[in-house]
Amino acid sequence: MGGLVQIDAEGWLAGVPHVPSPNCDARPEGLSPSLLVIHNISLPPGEFGGPGVLELFTNGLDPAAHPYYVAIKDLKVSAHFFIRRDGELIQFVPCRMRAWHAGASCWQGRERCNDFSIGVELEGADELPFTDAQYTCLIGLAQALRTAYPSLVDIAGHSDIAPGRKTDPGPHFDWERFRQQAGWPPA
Repeated sequence: MGGLVQIDAEGWLAGVPHVPSPNCDARPEGLSPSLLVIHNISLPPGEFGGPGVLELFTNGLDPAAHPYYVAIKDLKVSAHFFIRRDGELIQFVPCRMRAWHAGASCWQGRERCNDFSIGVELEGADELPFTDAQYTCLIGLAQALRTAYPSLVDIAGHSDIAPGRKTDPGPHFDWERFRQQAGWPPA
């Protein structure tokens, strides 16, 4: 993702595939996103490049496709964005809407982080480093989001907003690299 990126009034990013997810709803009245939440996901776990994440976020996951899918087939989850290992960016939910990515969560005393956050899923796993292409894409996306939403001032991992319940993006996410290259203030 390079160059000037436009986000329209509804919160759709130009120039990337849009795969609308039904797993979203309206944000509370008058609430703009103020928190960027970084996650990791792979379906099946530890496998990359397949359709599993797209199918999960659009309620099309086939439980017969992999034994792991039986346990998650009824989940109704999404994220605003998904960044594949090769840096491909896919958008599921417009930023003005509430994606269902955070679950039970709290950030700086505020519960229900889905209400005020934008969720970005990186294709990966806790035990693996992310790719340069993913960082490049995430940095460009974060810059575009901060331009479109001046209220977006905080960033956290899923593990930070749901400690003890979630571990992603995991110990291999390079927070310092991201903050420095995205121009995000230090923690």
